[in-house]
Amino acid sequence: MIISDTILLLSLSAILAAALVFSLFKIRHLTKQKDKIQSDYKILETKINSVELEDLKYKINPHLFKNILNSIQSHAYQTYFSLDKLSNVLDYILYETDKRFVSVKEELNFALNLIEINKLKLSPLFDIKIKNKVDENHPLYNQDLLAPMISIDLIENAFKHADLQSNDSFIAITFDLKDDYFELTVANKISTRPALKKSNSGVGKESTKKRLDIIYKECYKLEQFIEDDVFISHLKLNLLDYKAKVFAAG
Repeated sequence: MIISDTILLLSLSAILAAALVFSLFKIRHLTKQKDKIQSDYKILETKINSVELEDLKYKINPHLFKNILNSIQSHAYQTYFSLDKLSNVLDYILYETDKRFVSVKEELNFALNLIEINKLKLSPLFDIKIKNKVDENHPLYNQDLLAPMISIDLIENAFKHADLQSNDSFIAITFDLKDDYFELTVANKISTRPALKKSNSGVGKESTKKRLDIIYKECYKLEQFIEDDVFISHLKLNLLDYKAKVFAAG
């Protein structure tokens, strides 16, 4: 009886030992499989990431290059545009100011070019409004009745004295030719800071007033005043009346 129990105990021990050994081998095998699967997954992930990275690289690089190209093109165009406007202004100063009078068309083109050059120092977000209400079919449009650069002082003063920092800053310039009158109105928010003094900058307020007095006499009206921190200049020339006086005089 004791021998039978001993044999049974030994048999159970052997079975348990065999099961334990089998389990250990099974665990080891599963561990190896797990390690292999993880290794394969990392290799696959690396390959996928590498492919995606290359794909992104080829997408980003052309996009970056295009942005740089657009930036260069923008600056190149701005430079060309500025030089073109400056060339027009210089041509006008060199060849047209020797004349006693120019047409509304010529003075208007000069003024618009001058404005474009001055706009370069402004932020793209700055509020500047230019209204050209001049009718090109007006009978006085091509007649030489304006003193050359008669508009320069009013326009340059707006850019010189305007408040360029405040959110509500603005410059508004309007040209008009209706009935017998050529009109230029310039308005700007006044800066609280003193303007930089520049020698030979513009014709000058006093010189402009003297020119108007000498040339147009009672055929003009120049109003300049401040209203709610806005400086307004309004020049009104009676061209038809002036033309009649010129013909009557000579």
